[in-house]
Amino acid sequence: MGLKQIDHGSKEYQQMVQLRSLILRQPLGLSFSQEELDREVNDILIAAFDEEVMLGCCILSKLDPQTMRLRQMAVNNNLQGKGIGASIMSFTESIASDKGYRKIMMHARDTAIGFYEKFGYKVVGNQFYEVNLPHYIMEKRIR
Repeated sequence: MGLKQIDHGSKEYQQMVQLRSLILRQPLGLSFSQEELDREVNDILIAAFDEEVMLGCCILSKLDPQTMRLRQMAVNNNLQGKGIGASIMSFTESIASDKGYRKIMMHARDTAIGFYEKFGYKVVGNQFYEVNLPHYIMEKRIR
């Protein structure tokens, strides 16, 4: 498995959009608008591959000079629990730290809280709803 940053608009980016749609949006009856995708042009797009096949992905968006937001974490359904998400998390934290950021935060679905807690993320604040699902803000200091 290889991990890398990918370019917005590339063939790999199209794979990323398809994976995120399949895992995160279609089960909820939702899709991405072109406006949402266009806003990702300045984000850090991260993906795990086996040869040309995307196994998982996530996005880092700059919130402020010290904080990045992890978004759209997705791993192929039949590959979850095999360490792909863990590898993506480690790679993502290294990239954010190397770029000088001190903290990563996210809006985590309540079903994913246990996964993120394994990497030291803590729930801050109360439950809220996003895409019709319960979420919590989670964060971690990375340096």
